[in-house]
Amino acid sequence: MKVAVAFDHRGVKLRERILAELAALGHEPHDLGTDRPEPRIDYPDKAREVGEAIRGGDAERAVFVCGSGVGASVAASKIAGIRAAVCHDTYSAHQGVEHDDMNVLCIGSEVVGPELAAELVRAFLGARFDGGERYVRRLEKIEEMEGEKIDV
Repeated sequence: MKVAVAFDHRGVKLRERILAELAALGHEPHDLGTDRPEPRIDYPDKAREVGEAIRGGDAERAVFVCGSGVGASVAASKIAGIRAAVCHDTYSAHQGVEHDDMNVLCIGSEVVGPELAAELVRAFLGARFDGGERYVRRLEKIEEMEGEKIDV
């Protein structure tokens, strides 16, 4: 599977371990950087690159790492068709794909260590969307929401 990988300046801590896990699993990384802690990288810029990679067909899924994983997931989820979530446990990493067709796994480098990050990547990439009627119905509702302007 083609997998986009993106790291901001804090997420770069997990870069080597995540890339090694992708290689061990036989996946093809689409590396969006960064590979160093300086200069600081704004996670919304990386979110846009991740979204463009998936929407443009350069990747089927993505792993996106920032300090907490939260900013990455919030920013990436703003892009139509991108279903990103921060996952720091293996259940959420696979269940998010199986039930919600999650296509971007977000991880916090300040929250998990390298070995748990590798486990999360394995769970995420090993999972497949269930395709059940209730899950498809829910995704259709999300797609409707992406096209609406909602005033609060």
